Amino acid sequence: MAIEIERGLVKSRYGYLHYRAAGAGEPIVLMHINQQSSALYREMIEALAPHMRAIAVDYPSHGMSDHIAWQPSIGDYARAVLAVLDALGIEKAVVLGEATGAGVAVELAGHHADRVSKAVLVNCPFIEETPEQVLAPFKSDFRPADPTGFPALRTLDFMLEKDPEHAPLKPTQSWMDRMNRAQVEVGRDRWQALTALAQYDIDAGLRRVARPTLLLIGDHFYFRHKIPKIEERVRDLRVEILADARFNAGWERASEIAAKAVAFAKS
Repeated sequence: MAIEIERGLVKSRYGYLHYRAAGAGEPIVLMHINQQSSALYREMIEALAPHMRAIAVDYPSHGMSDHIAWQPSIGDYARAVLAVLDALGIEKAVVLGEATGAGVAVELAGHHADRVSKAVLVNCPFIEETPEQVLAPFKSDFRPADPTGFPALRTLDFMLEKDPEHAPLKPTQSWMDRMNRAQVEVGRDRWQALTALAQYDIDAGLRRVARPTLLLIGDHFYFRHKIPKIEERVRDLRVEILADARFNAGWERASEIAAKAVAFAKS
């Protein structure tokens, strides 16, 4: 039987925040990649729902959440997630995020450890470059815009030619359609999340993590060589390599990641 995914809005200091949710039991909250939305987690919500209460949140300006006209921080995204959990009456949850979402999970498991039982970091970044160095290739090559600065739609061929590192190993048109829709939804605010991540002190954030943590990283992910640096900083860390996985593993490997997250939550 198909799993019905609920949707809702929560009023917060960031305006209305949109979320998707399904299932019952121990809660797990999902945080998405920059310039994307909770729609990329539909398959994972369905895979988690028979075992846990899965909630995926759209950051401010992303998906169907209200837009904000100022630059948020990773701390703001963490507080937005907590606003949704508060509205749903959830005191503590497993946190799971990929890329920028992993940064939000790190922030939650460090500065808000009383609200977190365990953390799952998918393709966690470890950025050592300046924000300008991080943003430059995205703005010049990877994320085209129309003459007004609004995001331009991309094709699969464009992604695989210009920016394969940020595509799954086997992307489909369905994935590309969701990516393009998310770009339209975030619009000219699309640099907010990547800027927040580039400005975030991931080194200090990882050192603060105070909950058992599972790092899942694709064997083709470009930060894989920085696993030792993450291991040095997180006190209670388990690392697993996702074979034949790259970016957007939360979409392409949803069932596998969900199974690993459930097993880790219950261990």
